[in-house]
Amino acid sequence: MTDVHDEAAAATRIPADIARPDRVLGPLTARQAAILAACALVLYGGYWILRPVMAPLAYLVMTVPVAGVVTAIALGSREGIGLDQFLLAACAHARTPKRRAHAPEGVPALPDIVNPRLTQAAGPVPAAMRMPYSRVSPVGVLDLRGHGRAALATCSTVNFDLRSGAEQQGLVAAFARWLNSLTGPTQLLVRCHRTDLAPLADRLHHHAPALPHPALERAAWAHADYLAELAAGGDLLTRQIVLVTREQSTRPQSGSAAGGGRAIQRVQEAARALAPAEISVTPLDADETTALITAACNPDPPSTPGTEAEGDDA
Repeated sequence: MTDVHDEAAAATRIPADIARPDRVLGPLTARQAAILAACALVLYGGYWILRPVMAPLAYLVMTVPVAGVVTAIALGSREGIGLDQFLLAACAHARTPKRRAHAPEGVPALPDIVNPRLTQAAGPVPAAMRMPYSRVSPVGVLDLRGHGRAALATCSTVNFDLRSGAEQQGLVAAFARWLNSLTGPTQLLVRCHRTDLAPLADRLHHHAPALPHPALERAAWAHADYLAELAAGGDLLTRQIVLVTREQSTRPQSGSAAGGGRAIQRVQEAARALAPAEISVTPLDADETTALITAACNPDPPSTPGTEAEGDDA
């Protein structure tokens, strides 16, 4: 029996590999079995082709390193992803243009009047940037083209260290129940972005005279001055936790509305499941989703006219 008043938080098991593929041939998955079978067929076919001109022992010595590399690629993994998928991603990254520009109409080539040496030194022309989504629906669902639909929400934080052992155990258990209830791809994104305390300081200055006691008014003024000093002292960073739920559309033409509705429903399910963990989940509408994507693509806000340096008078 465990004392309910024990301050030590007990461990809670949360499966870390809930999307592990099924084993179809012993410990091998279908992908691993297909890779090893294809390698064995190729090596066996090469043996029958080279048998008249090469001794079996020499062919075995030549093919052992190849078989070892293929076996390592098929059976190895990193962070839960197979090495074969890593190699495919590396090849796709190598073929992807590294310089991109926001030019939906296309990036024109340099004119002929430019020196060919300068053109060669400049490198390849930047490719047009293609965003992974096509539009945002009126209810805030992202259309990911052929990759389904996604819905976004913001999550509040919980001060975990200041809780007792029993309270920490309850928070972890509630979070574990939500993880175990997931039925589709879900991402928790932690963004770090700049924050501006000037609006909060202005509100404190505006509402301070309405406080019922002079001491409260003086405290509000002092706190507003402190916030204004922080805002003027440098860049302040804050964190934002974004919950992203994605639904893969099996039929892009007819299943778009169903996929978007299911993504929103999963956000609502997350809000209900995380409420016992004292985490507030707030779905984002179309305007908030657009603003979040814009801020992620351009984290540096444009400078205001008042902060630009004034030039010399002519």
